[in-house]
Amino acid sequence: MRNRWSQDRNGARVLLNPYIRLARGFVYLMAVLDWYSRRVLAWRLSNMLESGFCVDGLEHALQSYGTPEIFNTDQGCQFTSEAFTGVLTAHGIAISMDGRGRALDNIFVERLWRSVKYEDVYLRGYSTLSELQRGLTDYFVFYNTERRHQSLNYVTPDEVYRTASGGGARIVDQFGKTEHPRPETQQDTEHRGSAVPLHVNGYPLKLTALVS
Repeated sequence: MRNRWSQDRNGARVLLNPYIRLARGFVYLMAVLDWYSRRVLAWRLSNMLESGFCVDGLEHALQSYGTPEIFNTDQGCQFTSEAFTGVLTAHGIAISMDGRGRALDNIFVERLWRSVKYEDVYLRGYSTLSELQRGLTDYFVFYNTERRHQSLNYVTPDEVYRTASGGGARIVDQFGKTEHPRPETQQDTEHRGSAVPLHVNGYPLKLTALVS
């Protein structure tokens, strides 16, 4: 996703897969997000971290909303599995996965996850999977059709997706430049490898100072 500019609703999609704590145990959420409009296209819940429910949600998004140019996920085993990547490859979709120094690639789904947590999950304190299913069904309808986004000029994701205008995003490469380290000073040399400075104002520290 480095230096990529999404200018249409079928340009890129990203996938969210956090876990939600219930009264007993955890449930995993997967959600497919349209990068251009921030619209949630599909979502699924599972009490097991496996590729099956992710593939199901992916296929629903592709059948209902068409094929994007590129699809971004993290490097979880459910997304690197042959079952998941095989669906993307079969549709000719470029595969993007977050790598070292690429935390910003996931910024839109992380923002979605923050909204889900603080606007619904934490407030309602779901106890069972069925309660969570009903609650998130209502929330994602609200998120897509009523919740206005500042980044979308205070219109809803549904409106941006329907009109194909007013959205878009770009991930700027802030990590591709070669950094030139500054020359090491004498103080750096003295302190390298030490948990505490070995000298203060030029005088060696006593052993009691080092262990206190």
